[in-house]
Amino acid sequence: MSQERTQAHAKSMSDGVDCARREIEARPALGNKVFSAEKLLLARMMESLGNPPLELVLWDGQAIASAGKPPLARVLIRDRGALLKLIANPELGFGEMYTAERIEVQGNLVDCLEAIYRAFPRSGNGQIAQKLLAPFNGPLRNTQPRARRNIHHHYDIGNDFYKLWLDRDMVYTCAYFPDAAMGLEEAQTAKLDYVCRKLRLAPGETVLETGCGWGALALHMAKHYGATVKAYNISKEQIAYARERALAEGMEGRVEFIEDDYRNVGGEFDAFVSVGMLEHVGIEQYQDLGAVIDRSLKGAGRGLIHSIGRDRPSPMTPWIERNIFPGARPPSLSQMMQIFEPFGFSVLDVENLRLHYAKTLEHWLGRYEANIERVAQMFDPAFVRAWRLYLAGSLAAFRSGDMQLFQVSFNRSGENRIPWTRQYLYSS
Repeated sequence: MSQERTQAHAKSMSDGVDCARREIEARPALGNKVFSAEKLLLARMMESLGNPPLELVLWDGQAIASAGKPPLARVLIRDRGALLKLIANPELGFGEMYTAERIEVQGNLVDCLEAIYRAFPRSGNGQIAQKLLAPFNGPLRNTQPRARRNIHHHYDIGNDFYKLWLDRDMVYTCAYFPDAAMGLEEAQTAKLDYVCRKLRLAPGETVLETGCGWGALALHMAKHYGATVKAYNISKEQIAYARERALAEGMEGRVEFIEDDYRNVGGEFDAFVSVGMLEHVGIEQYQDLGAVIDRSLKGAGRGLIHSIGRDRPSPMTPWIERNIFPGARPPSLSQMMQIFEPFGFSVLDVENLRLHYAKTLEHWLGRYEANIERVAQMFDPAFVRAWRLYLAGSLAAFRSGDMQLFQVSFNRSGENRIPWTRQYLYSS
C-alpha cells in the first residue's frame, strides 16, 4: 500500500473513533447503561457485514450480537489495537489478528466464516474493505520473475507438509465426487479421469499441460490413456517430485516434466490442459496465455481449463493474496473469455464444480487438523493458524457461493468433430 493510502487509512480510523465518541457524548444517559466508542464502532462494523448471526466480544466483556438470530459462534477481540485493525480493513485485519492470536473464534470456524460470507451484501461496491475504507492498490503485473517468486511462496514450502493432508497422488485441486460418500483418493482419481474424458484423449495423442503440480494428471494421461505429455511448472519442489515419480513408475519416456514458464512453451499438440494454474496467471496475461494455446494446438486440437473463479470480476481477499497466494486472481467467466475470443476458440462446455470443491476442502481441513501437531513441529504457531484459516475460509467461500470452480472445454472455431451429447462424460 502506498504511503498516501496508509496515511488515509490511519486518518479514517482516527476520524471514525472521534466521530463515535462525539456521538456518544451527545446521547442522553440511559439509566446506568454505558456506551463506549469501541462498542459503537463494533455495532457499525456488524451492520456493514450484513448482521451475521455472530456475537462479537471485546476484551473488557462488552458484546454485541445480531438481534433475533442465535449466534453460531463468538468472536473474541482481545485488545483495542486488534479492534482498530479490524475496523480499518475487516478482510485483511481479521486474518492478521486471528493469526497473531489477537482474535479468537469460539465455535466452528467454518460456520463463523460462512455466516459472514452469506450475510455480506453481494451487490453494490463489492468487497468490505472497499465499503469501509479506501481500496487496496491493484495487483502487480505477473512477469516471469514475479510469477516464480509467487509460486515459490506457496508451493515450495515443503512436500512433506502437503503430504500430511493431500491424497496419496498429491493432487492439490478440486476433486470430483460422482458419489458424495467417496473418499478423497477415489474422488481425485475420478477427477483425473473426468478431465481426460472431457479432453476425449486417444492413445498416441500429444498433450501440453501447464501448471502440472506434483505430476498426477500428466502421469494419469500417459498411463491410462496412452498419451505423450509435456508438462510445465515453475515450482522447483513440485517438478523434482514429479520427475522422481515418473522415473519410479517407468514413465520418463512418456511424460516430460519441464521447469519453465508457460510463456516459453514450444511445439504442437493434440490437446491442451491447465488445472489450477489460471488463478496465478493474472488477468492482464490472459491474452498471452491465449496466444500460447493458439500456437501450440493443432487444427483439430481441443483444450480444457480448470480454475477457481468468481461470479463477477473481483480481487482476491487481501489477507489470502498477501499471506497465502501472492499474485492470485480468480477470474469471472467474462474475464476467462479473454483467453478464447481473440484467437477464434469456441467454448464447448462450462461446468461449475463449486460443491465438489467444498467437499474436497472438507477432506483437506479434516486431515490438516488431524495432523496439526506435526504441522506445529514444522512451522511456527502463526503459520499453523494461518493455514487453518485459509482452508476453513476457502471451505466457507465455496459453500456460500462466494467462490466458484469452473471447467471450460474448448476447441477451434468451426471444428465439428465434437460429441453429439454429453454421454461421453459419464461413461467410465
